[in-house]
Amino acid sequence: MQLLRRLVKILSISFILIISSFTLCIQMSQAYPIYAQQAYANPRAANGRIACANCHLAEKPVQIESPKAILPNKVFEAAVKIPYAKDAKQILGNGQLSGLNVGAVVILPEGFKLAPNNLISKEIKEKNKGVYISPYSSTQDNILVVGPIAGDTHQEIIFPVLSPDPATNKKINFLKYPIYVGANRGRGQIYPTGEKSNNNIVTSSLEGQITELQVLEKGETALTITNSQGKEIKQTIPKGLSLVVSKKDNIKLDQPLTRDPNVGGFGQTDVEIVLQDPARIIGFIAFAFSVLFTQIFFVIKKKQFEKVQAADLKF
Repeated sequence: MQLLRRLVKILSISFILIISSFTLCIQMSQAYPIYAQQAYANPRAANGRIACANCHLAEKPVQIESPKAILPNKVFEAAVKIPYAKDAKQILGNGQLSGLNVGAVVILPEGFKLAPNNLISKEIKEKNKGVYISPYSSTQDNILVVGPIAGDTHQEIIFPVLSPDPATNKKINFLKYPIYVGANRGRGQIYPTGEKSNNNIVTSSLEGQITELQVLEKGETALTITNSQGKEIKQTIPKGLSLVVSKKDNIKLDQPLTRDPNVGGFGQTDVEIVLQDPARIIGFIAFAFSVLFTQIFFVIKKKQFEKVQAADLKF
């Protein structure tokens, strides 16, 4: 009987742990780029601005490397590089410090899409271990998103892309196409609701003198500012932010009270790729060989002519 109770208890605990892990995974997935996917039908606005820039206000560099030209129905790599200092730490919502996360969105030309798993090489799969790339929506499989993932090990993200075949898709032509990419590192300064995150500088709401400075139980700092007319205002500095002022300091309106905690940001760029017609390549090769043979025959003919001229001069 006791054995049966122990078995039931172990099974119950295991079930609770599985459900908790599943719930945790769901909560973790409800982060960027899901915000953009829910709020914007198309992540790229008419002015070229990618939606991530609305929350990640700081500007940071991003790079993309891809082939200059690709044949139809071929898999190629688009490598997105998101550089930042690996020793950088971001402030979390609870005031703790942590490593930076990264995320990216790649907007491919119409017809281009994420390569199927059976066409992706083992080398690319090894590079993308732990990276889960998905289409932006069910109707836009040419827009790919990834993140948030650990930035320390994913400062370069490989997007395996399958090029379209104009033979089967009449909407596709052999032309030059742009690829747009946007990538962020670290937390944003504004939530999709419009509220500011704690990843911002806190500024003074009143001009005057700091008359009181107190650390609260939860790690926040309560700050009282009194102006020359005796008006008082209290401000709460979130946990984890570093103050740059002290008690009895005279401050101005909108003067920074803390250091800037943001170490991340967003960047976007683009690159062009040519969908190359195989017939054009064959034609170019044939033309190049024809020119080569023509030049060779011309040189041979010239040598023969020079020999004839030399023979005539002897006589």
